[in-house]
Amino acid sequence: MTTSAQADAAAALLAANRRRRRIRRWIAIGTLPLTLAALLFVGKLLSMYAFAHQSISAFVVGAYAESEQAARGQDVANWFEPFKAPYDIGTALAGAEQLGQARTELEEALPLAQGLDVCYVRINLSLVVERLGDAALSEGEAAKAAERYGEALQITVETPEECQSEDAQNSSPDPNRDMSETLEQNQQRQQEKQQQSQQQQDRDDAQGEQEQPPQSEEPQPSQDDLDEIEDKLNQGQQEREDELDGGDDQGGGGTDRPW
Repeated sequence: MTTSAQADAAAALLAANRRRRRIRRWIAIGTLPLTLAALLFVGKLLSMYAFAHQSISAFVVGAYAESEQAARGQDVANWFEPFKAPYDIGTALAGAEQLGQARTELEEALPLAQGLDVCYVRINLSLVVERLGDAALSEGEAAKAAERYGEALQITVETPEECQSEDAQNSSPDPNRDMSETLEQNQQRQQEKQQQSQQQQDRDDAQGEQEQPPQSEEPQPSQDDLDEIEDKLNQGQQEREDELDGGDDQGGGGTDRPW
């Protein structure tokens, strides 16, 4: 091969290499958004698992504030399991006896849950509402307690039948508790509490009626008193008529008499 041919071949090779580099560069630029999205996706998944693990671990040892804080980390751009953050937050708040806020979070989680995830969200929500009934009963508010127990019972009764299946048990966050037995026990206990609180309210109402002082009756005048009053009225009327007749005989000065 002549020197000129070698030079041409080298130039062609260099040009081909430049084209390949340009193609690789444009491919890299074009796929950069996908690469970044994939990295974000993996990072988000890892952070979700990390926050979930931290929340569960803290809850188990009774560190409810730390559990709530970790659960709130799941609430940022949670596209995968949107119910998990409010569920974990509500569960942590329930452990800290912040029952009103816990109920709010769990009620937010319930419509976001899908499939068998609905089961344990409903169980925790019904337990929180039941404990609200316990709190009301301890404060002597039997009617309010009965209302809360009724709400808890309704949440339990409306739990799907699939929640008593083996698949539901396998997806339970607490494998040591049988989900089917838990639902049955919750329903029976909440129903009994509702009936007891209603009976307590009935007893309180009956006791309140007995403790009310009898209404005092106005003394009624006797017949003699009525006769005496009538005689005085007649006498007074006669005296006024006599005075008027006497005034007419004397001749008035044109002034009208009083009514």
